[in-house]
Order: sequence, then structure tokens, then C-alpha cells
Amino acid sequence: MKLVTQEEVKKAAQARRKVAILIFNGVQIIDYTGPYEVFGAADFDVYTVAETKEAVTTTMGMTVVPKYSFADAPPADVIVVPGGSVTDARRSSATLKWVTDQSARAQRTLSVCNGAFILASAGLLEGLTETTTAGNIQKLRDAFPGIKVVDDQRFVDNGKIVTAAGLSAGIDGALHVLSRLGGIGLAQQVALAEEYDWRPQAPFVRAALADRLIPALDVETLGTWDITRTEGGTDHWEQVLEGVTRLSARQVMDRVGKELEAKGRWTRVKPAAAGPASPLGSDWTFSDRDGKPWTGVLTLQPVPGATGRYTAKLAITRAG
Repeated sequence: MKLVTQEEVKKAAQARRKVAILIFNGVQIIDYTGPYEVFGAADFDVYTVAETKEAVTTTMGMTVVPKYSFADAPPADVIVVPGGSVTDARRSSATLKWVTDQSARAQRTLSVCNGAFILASAGLLEGLTETTTAGNIQKLRDAFPGIKVVDDQRFVDNGKIVTAAGLSAGIDGALHVLSRLGGIGLAQQVALAEEYDWRPQAPFVRAALADRLIPALDVETLGTWDITRTEGGTDHWEQVLEGVTRLSARQVMDRVGKELEAKGRWTRVKPAAAGPASPLGSDWTFSDRDGKPWTGVLTLQPVPGATGRYTAKLAITRAG
């Protein structure tokens, strides 16, 4: 075995690409640990950075001690800006300055989930095409009209800045950045070693799934309900719930119908009608954000032998 000097070890460590990962109170765990795993598996020098070296509490209560503070963090080749509870980070002038300064020096900056809001607050996304987690797509559009926010890509590459959608999409974003810096072969090797089914052109984009078109219904006022099935794709979706209520079937259907009309701007095209033991049903039409037509069918079926218990099903399909 060849002996190496401490100086050679130091030089080798300095030659490794550096990845600085921002963390803060309320940071989402997978948002920063997913990319940490990817870049670490590629033998990059990965480290966490926070405003101070005090312990950070993540979502779900994990305690993390950052390796560096803004004051002593070394310059990095890649900056990772995760999401989570980002309000304080977006309002922190020290955080925004560090992100801005480091991004100017780095080869790539990667945001994950609503970490895109931190980059946007720093003015780094103006005029670019970006994405974020599914539930925050419209919020990012409203807050930053100068950004083109898309909902049909798992990550968006603007050259120097890459934004990934929510949570596990950060792994895909990190693998993409790795492929840009070290080649597709390196990224593929890391994905295989991590036993991750990496598909750079994967069709799965959470924000593009059809359930995003179903308005949030206030089912708590209707009794106690549990989702027993929710599945579909980009052109259809079906949700099945089972619940117990003191309301009549007709009252449940009327209240749900009013919420579909008010929150989703759905239009009823066929009234609910059924016999005593048959399911109540109603047909609907509505349009998505792009103005494309959709149809919906809502049914409410009594559970045999169980008073006040029902199975509700809502199925939507892209028309044409």
C-alpha cells in the first residue's frame, strides 16, 4: 500500500467538489438529506451551513448541528437550498445574502420543494422558468409574477440554477446536477448504488396529476370520513371515501355539490337521483387551468346493514 503524506491528503480533499447545503429551523428532512446522499455517494465534499452553528430543528423534530455558519463556510461548487418552513429564511437578510453570494460563485444552485421561494426572494429566479412543490405552484406564481412557474416538470434546468419539485424530486434534481458536472455515467452509477430508480425523463410529476383539479372539500362538517382509495394519472382520477354521518344522503350530496360549485367552479349537468337503496349520483363539467374541459361523476352509496354509513366516489376524466 502506498503511503501518502498529510499534505497529499489535504490536497486531495481540496480537489473534491464541494456542496454546501443550507439548513434552517423547519427545514424539510428529505429535501436536504436526499441531495446530501446523492452528492456524498459521488464522493463530493458535502456539508451543512446555517446562519449560526446552533442546533437546527427540522420538520418532524430532527435535531441537526450545522457544520459551518455563514461566517466560516468555504465557497462551494454546488449550493443546495431545501424547502420546509421557509418563511423565516425568506425574511432573513443574512440568509438571502449568503445564498446570493454563494450562488454567484458556485457552478450550480439547486433548490428543492419550496426552497424555490428562498431563491425567488433573493431575486435569483426573475425571468426564469422554474418549478416547486405541487401545493405551492400557484402561490409561487402569485407571489412572483416575473417567474414562469411550470407544473409539468419534475425539475427545471436553467443552466446555472436548477429547481426541483417537492421532496423526493430533490434526489432527481441532485442526480441531474451530478450528471451535468460529472457526466451521465457517474449519475447512473450513483443511482444504481443507491438502488434508486432514476429516470431522467420520468413521466411522474406530482403537480401534473389530475387530483390537483379536485377542490379541497370540507368533509369534516359532513361526518367522519376516511379515504380508502385515491389513484389515477394526468388525464383521470378517482377518489373513494367511506364515512359515517348524521346527515341524510341527499344532504351530503347537496353540501358537496355546493362546495364543488363554489371552490372548483364546477357545473352540475345532471341532478342527483336514485331510489332508496341505490346510489345517489350527479354529473359535472369543469375546466382546468388551461381551459381544457373535464367531466366528473359523484356518487354516494349506502353501506348495506350500516345505518348512516356511506361510500362516496368521485371520478374525473379529461374530456375528448
